[in-house]
Amino acid sequence: MEKHQIKTITFEDDGNIPNNRFHPLILYPGALDHPGNCMKIFKENNWTNAWENGVFSYHHYHSNSHEVLGVIEGSASITFGGENGKTVEVTVGDVVVIPAGVGHKKEASSGGFRVVEAYPNGMPHDLRTGKADERKEAIDNIENVPLPATDPIFGVNEPLLNVWGR
Repeated sequence: MEKHQIKTITFEDDGNIPNNRFHPLILYPGALDHPGNCMKIFKENNWTNAWENGVFSYHHYHSNSHEVLGVIEGSASITFGGENGKTVEVTVGDVVVIPAGVGHKKEASSGGFRVVEAYPNGMPHDLRTGKADERKEAIDNIENVPLPATDPIFGVNEPLLNVWGR
């Protein structure tokens, strides 16, 4: 995959979904040449605690961990960043790195949409939905999530480490 194919999207706090003021979402279109190897690639690059599933059809985020999605089957429209965020089309082979705090919601899917989801260093993750009573703790958590040591696709090499800093 060439560098110019990587896309980033930054989101502001929308009042419910805090998003991440430090790091943009990173899209890796077509990064997986062999989607069936997705879980193995993530594991080799120390993005573990992985599972295979879909994406919830309601806005949610994780305040205590970053997350990577590797599309292994089908396609979907996913809104990132909350109600007023950006809807992105993803398909087999695409990878999305979601910074802690960035909301995501599946709007529609086809073709048996499935993703592998994983977390840097196998970090456990919470599930937040933008409720007022979770906001202060969630923002504190987001500000303290460490940078991943590796990119989920390229390991110790770029691009995540160059985009988010070292």
